[in-house]
Amino acid sequence: MDETKNIKTKVILYILLFIVAVVILFPFVWIFLTSLKTAGDITCYPPKFIFDASWDNYKSLFKTSQTGAAASTLNFSRYYINSLIIAGFGTLLSLIIGFGAGYTLTRAKFKKESTRENVAFTLISFWFGPELAIILPLYIFFNKLNLLDNHLALILAYQLIGIPFTIWLSRSFFSDVPASVEESSRIDGYTALQTFWKITFPMVKSGLAATAILTFIFEWNNFLFALVIGGRNTMPVTTGALGFISYEAALWGQMAAAIILSSIPQLIIAMFAQKNMARGLTFGAVKG
Repeated sequence: MDETKNIKTKVILYILLFIVAVVILFPFVWIFLTSLKTAGDITCYPPKFIFDASWDNYKSLFKTSQTGAAASTLNFSRYYINSLIIAGFGTLLSLIIGFGAGYTLTRAKFKKESTRENVAFTLISFWFGPELAIILPLYIFFNKLNLLDNHLALILAYQLIGIPFTIWLSRSFFSDVPASVEESSRIDGYTALQTFWKITFPMVKSGLAATAILTFIFEWNNFLFALVIGGRNTMPVTTGALGFISYEAALWGQMAAAIILSSIPQLIIAMFAQKNMARGLTFGAVKG
């Protein structure tokens, strides 16, 4: 009786998991199918699920001459390189500053414990704030510095996303490392820097790897900062995809292909680091 009940429970669970997987993956699968269709297949009704697949939409992204005014000025290769530069260096800077701040907030001594929490909350609150609230001051600031349409400006702007997030996660990871472990290493003659690299860092590296992956994804997918502060020379793939829509036509096939290609770096990083990511996201979990 119990065995039959367990089988029914597992079947129901698998069905629910299948439904959830379909709901989550369907948009991505639909975009991929769209990227393989011709313009006629994309706009036909009812939608076609069986069609002659073509890679022309992908090939057209890297051609200098494309059909239609909407694609005449597109340079997808440049957009891709811009995204790698901005998100890559932005993530690196976020990790350097965020990890240092997270470790300091964990180990520094304050006269009042409430001061530590107030400082941490103030820094973390920048991540939860709406981007629209700060985009105009940022535009004015970078405009006065003549940094609009500049990679450096976008890298610095992305720190408003990256630094608070890395502080938030890294602080929880460092908190799970007993201070007594570091104190013992200091007694053994290690300097503060040696203690961090040889004792603390190996214990939290999985969590920091997960933080790096998520920070890169957030910065890669950012749209508003790139739209307002960026320009033709620094346009990443998120805003570059807008070029496929014009008053003449919407190149849905090329846009779908661009979306698929722009997701590849995130998928590759997540695949190679999935073990560290899974371990890292559970590292700071509350222990019962």
